[in-house]
Amino acid sequence: MAKVAFLGLGVMGYPMARHLKAKGHEVTVYNRTTAKAERWVAENGGRLGRTPREAADGQEIVFACVGNDDDLRQVTIGPDGAFEGMAQGAVFVDHTTASAEVARELFARGGERGIGFIDAPVSGGQAGAENGVLTVMCGGEPEVFAQVEPVIMSYARACRLLGPVGSGQLTKMVNQICIAGLVQGLAEGIHFGKRAGLDIEAVLDVISKGAAGSWQMENRGKTMNQGKFDFGFAVDWMRKDLAICLAEARRNGAHLPVTALVDQFYSEVQKMGGRRWDTSSLIALLER
Repeated sequence: MAKVAFLGLGVMGYPMARHLKAKGHEVTVYNRTTAKAERWVAENGGRLGRTPREAADGQEIVFACVGNDDDLRQVTIGPDGAFEGMAQGAVFVDHTTASAEVARELFARGGERGIGFIDAPVSGGQAGAENGVLTVMCGGEPEVFAQVEPVIMSYARACRLLGPVGSGQLTKMVNQICIAGLVQGLAEGIHFGKRAGLDIEAVLDVISKGAAGSWQMENRGKTMNQGKFDFGFAVDWMRKDLAICLAEARRNGAHLPVTALVDQFYSEVQKMGGRRWDTSSLIALLER
């Protein structure tokens, strides 16, 4: 069992930290809104850190799942950041969906202090976090990854090292690029089927068994047909992720025409008031 800290108790971090505690790890939590961290401790036990530095003090592994690059810098290298409290040989594991650039930056900053760093964005959404079945995409040094992989498996069903630091974030970008085009195609297919007078639930049931089948079809097809978008991964979050993808593509020369187009479709969903709707709400644009 490990001594760990978890920084950031949002819709993902809250249950991820709970799984760590349930598996017997010694858990200290930090959240920017202290009341939420106090509630977590009341429900699960463990300790409360008032700052990232305090939470990280004496821990073997410090996990984080925060909003963006700037949030990540604040909880790591800020005046009260976790790096100030971590000892040599400790490892920082970042589950934030952030840029590959910030992962490399923090790897270098941690290395100056003898701190290991793994970038480890996740896929599976809130349900995956609640049920402890996330997919974790990691970048870092093999010996450091070997230290943290068994602990990460407390809330994951798959965890893989994909290359040096930054590789986890780049893989998450591939994940989001694939999802963006897939959800738009699913939205258009359902929209077309409805206009053609088909029984959409029957259509989805049969085509999901063939080459068109996907996680999105199985888990979002029926609710897209019903116009329900009050769950899952929010449009605001997807646009943040796609901005990271498009910025990286400008750096590496990749061409992402469909991703750029779908990003603009999501901007229209935001204008419709759908900032917190699930990403499957792309169909709402077609049915206005």
